[in-house]
Amino acid sequence: MGPLADLRIVELAGIGPGPLAAMLLADLGATVIRVDRKQASGLGVQRPLKFDLILRNRKSIRVDLKDPAGVALVLDLVEKADALIEGFRPGVTERLGLGPQECLKRNSRLVYGRVTGWGQEGPLAQSAGHDLNYIAITGVLHAIGREGAPPAIPLNVIGDYAGGSLYLALGILAGILEARTSGKGQVVDAAIVDGVASLMTALVGLRAAGISTAERGTNLLDSGAPFYDVYECADGKYVSIGPIEPKFYLQLLGRLEIDEPALTKQMDRSAWPAAKRVLAARFKAKTRAEWTALLAGTDVCFAPVLDLQEAYEHPHLKARKTFIDVGGIAQPAPAPRFSRTVPDTPQPPAEPGIENAAAALRGWLREGEIAALVAAGTLN
Repeated sequence: MGPLADLRIVELAGIGPGPLAAMLLADLGATVIRVDRKQASGLGVQRPLKFDLILRNRKSIRVDLKDPAGVALVLDLVEKADALIEGFRPGVTERLGLGPQECLKRNSRLVYGRVTGWGQEGPLAQSAGHDLNYIAITGVLHAIGREGAPPAIPLNVIGDYAGGSLYLALGILAGILEARTSGKGQVVDAAIVDGVASLMTALVGLRAAGISTAERGTNLLDSGAPFYDVYECADGKYVSIGPIEPKFYLQLLGRLEIDEPALTKQMDRSAWPAAKRVLAARFKAKTRAEWTALLAGTDVCFAPVLDLQEAYEHPHLKARKTFIDVGGIAQPAPAPRFSRTVPDTPQPPAEPGIENAAAALRGWLREGEIAALVAAGTLN
């Protein structure tokens, strides 16, 4: 089930953005087979498989990609696939015999999706790196944080997953759509630095217009504005407010019972420090629960700052089933939602192994071919 139910995708096991892109496509119905390394240790943060949530919703096989028989098996899968996902350094799959040239020779309609931090070419293409480095070089990290403080590290959501996974998934789907018209596949080069830069387009425009400055923590959306910030409450917990629109801002002041000259000129930057002190003092007077009771569901653009466990229990997220139980573990549901082609409930990550590998290959290969691979020891 799901809108992508007719797609087949081969995923070469990796970490970070590649697996999440594969999960996103699998969540929406694509059949994704994951090709794990023979020695799978050392891939990312080690944990029991059931907690490696981005590996959900697809079956896996374990093969030795340095063995010609393993490479031949992957090429057999590629022949029947719409797309391939790989996240190695540039040139690695070529050396394995699984580069774009070899794969497109076997399947001329294949969309070959590549995701890296720096891209397939350029001075840094062969350098190691992680999310933090990619958002640093693109100007994003410099822009995040409070005035006078070092840049704040925003997890690896912006680089790996927004700039990498989402752009890779978008590129693969765009390539498949085009291939159905032209009959020709192509390579999708999803570089995290490119994706992150693209995400900054609106803010780049604000900088070019002189509306925002290069000094972090002084602008509308980076904690500079008193009305777009988080505030500590009496119990040490936090709330967020974001009434950028004047009518919503006036509602906030009314509900907070504030009538201070410092807050009357909302967009007067010279008044922002004083306004922030007034708001900080007011929010400090009540607990987060009290502010939530007073402000939630209004047009003041309010939400309590919750940790993950609290988010699972929030009434709105529970009503939408934003988090669901998969294999006894609470986790995000597939997104976005579809009115007609509703995806199935995700399945937990599959343990690699010969028995599961045989099941994974059904629908890709004939039973006799699978038995021959098992007998030859190609599947591990």
